[in-house]
Amino acid sequence: MPLQPRRSVLFMPGSSPRAHEKAKTLSADTFVFDLEDTVRPDEKDSARDRVAAAIRSGGFRGRKIAVKVNDRITPWGKDDMAMVAAVGPDAVLIPKVASPGDIMLAAKDLRDAGAPDHTRLWAMMDTPLAVLNADSILRTAVDPAARFDVVVMGLNELAKETRVRLAPGRMGLITWLSTCITAARAYGLDILDGVFNEIANETGFRAECEQGRELGMDGKALIHPAQIAICNEVFAPPQEEIQWAAKIISAFAAPENAAKGVLLLDGRMVERSHEQTAKRTVELAKAIASLA
Repeated sequence: MPLQPRRSVLFMPGSSPRAHEKAKTLSADTFVFDLEDTVRPDEKDSARDRVAAAIRSGGFRGRKIAVKVNDRITPWGKDDMAMVAAVGPDAVLIPKVASPGDIMLAAKDLRDAGAPDHTRLWAMMDTPLAVLNADSILRTAVDPAARFDVVVMGLNELAKETRVRLAPGRMGLITWLSTCITAARAYGLDILDGVFNEIANETGFRAECEQGRELGMDGKALIHPAQIAICNEVFAPPQEEIQWAAKIISAFAAPENAAKGVLLLDGRMVERSHEQTAKRTVELAKAIASLA
């Protein structure tokens, strides 16, 4: 599949048509219509209808659309999945993952409901068991039937369940974040950092984006449009990185270097693994440019 930019993934209440319309003017890479946490029980059915109408109306200018459904054991989970299958967004995001079976059951639910193949599966890592079972859960991605593409860290839920403090620097979370990143990379999944709750704290938000980028995250879940610009900036490859990547690709493409595994380029040693990274950097830059 073509590489997908996932720098900024904005969550919005499924019950808010105003937010759905506003999304059509925003520059987030993906919009997630949330039917779970942000919707009261007495509004679940009407929110589902509003999300279906928003997806059918289109107008999101090439951005990806996902729907966060309620857990399949709730009274709303089955109807949520049926709606997703009917309108065919780019992805469905399932919460409360604790075991590999949760992934495979969700994939079966999608299949049984008749969801199109392009509707992929995303999973929230928002329980202690999710972190403890990260390897076995994310390993399901090797099965094409799982249609599993993206992991989203649910840090507020994890903090609640473990009593970890969401302090600057996230010392109590680093091990869990790194564990999930390693598992995601092992099985070819993209992974998104969790939300930052202090909307007005731009300095703190930028620092957390930069930390996530350094750890290896592909992007970040967002809760407010004001966070999009910083997120897009931090998680996009800078121009100098793109230029260096192009130079690496060009050097290895030269006929005289066809059989070489290592080159000396501008005083630096570069290997074929650097060429692979460089190709991804250039592909990502092109994908981002296509959204402009």
